[in-house]
Amino acid sequence: MIHLRKGIAFAGTIAVDEIKKISKYPNRSELTVIKSVSRSNGGAVTNCGISMAKIDPNIPIEVIALIGNDDRGKYLKDVLSRYPNINQSQLKVLGDTPFTDVYQEEEGNTRTFFTYKGNMSLFNENTIDFKKVKSSILHIAYILLLDSLDQEDCKYGTKMARVLKKAQELGIKTSVDIVSESGNRYRKLVPPSLKYTNYCVINELEAGASVGINLRDDSGRLINNNLKNVLKKLKDYGVKDWVVIHSPEGSFGFDGHEFFSIPSLLLEHGKIKGTVGAGDAYVTGILYGALKNFSLPEAMKLGTAAAASSLLVEDSTSGVQTYRELINMYHELPKQAEIKI
Repeated sequence: MIHLRKGIAFAGTIAVDEIKKISKYPNRSELTVIKSVSRSNGGAVTNCGISMAKIDPNIPIEVIALIGNDDRGKYLKDVLSRYPNINQSQLKVLGDTPFTDVYQEEEGNTRTFFTYKGNMSLFNENTIDFKKVKSSILHIAYILLLDSLDQEDCKYGTKMARVLKKAQELGIKTSVDIVSESGNRYRKLVPPSLKYTNYCVINELEAGASVGINLRDDSGRLINNNLKNVLKKLKDYGVKDWVVIHSPEGSFGFDGHEFFSIPSLLLEHGKIKGTVGAGDAYVTGILYGALKNFSLPEAMKLGTAAAASSLLVEDSTSGVQTYRELINMYHELPKQAEIKI
């Protein structure tokens, strides 16, 4: 029965991040020294699942993904097991666990990723057992990375759209995220899913590419005048509740009635340890707000604080704090200038 649904399910991409800290990324055929090596959970399923468990240990959380019967799969299960409110019953063993080599430059904290997809392409429209899903929200990520769900569907446009439609028919609200890539696949693969999406929370590059309107100029500056138009276009694709675009400068939301601009927190440059997982932390804050019936700007403030807390550590999730701590952090820290849209 629909009214018994509670909590949130995170489905799709799961991985291990193998983080290598370097001083500077080398040119081709050159050598650079790796200064430290660490391992962390990666991918939306673990990043969002653990972040949500840290924000609120009482929220029921389901994780739905494929892991390998290998060292990395065991590592992910062990990490998730530290959180009693995360239900792992829909983690299925198949193929190799995906991993990403993350090269983190000390200068500027920029990252370069080399991903081994492993069993990621095997996650398809039949992987989620909807008979077992008890959550009120299903978040699937990432469009452009889950090859089987990116395949064409004659009725719904893509297999991802088919899965989202099925979830909505069962009374489950849906959320999507997109992976950032260069290329022109956005315009074909993103719009079909947005027709069956309740919450679309993506960064400025993904948002611009999905509607064909740049949000950064050639010098890298945010094009403020385009933000409202991009939010409208994303909503017009069929997003039912919230569209949110997050960027380093701030985040921008549209609930179908009002536009909102929430400034990012100002962190001392030396305190930023890594940007791995900040986007997933932001999304998690927004979805917590959706679960708790917050207004969109209140959810955006929580997402902003969650993302900022993630920046204070090298890995994806260990910096994320409880809801109360994050709200205090948002109110106490200085903010960037608000961008009018």
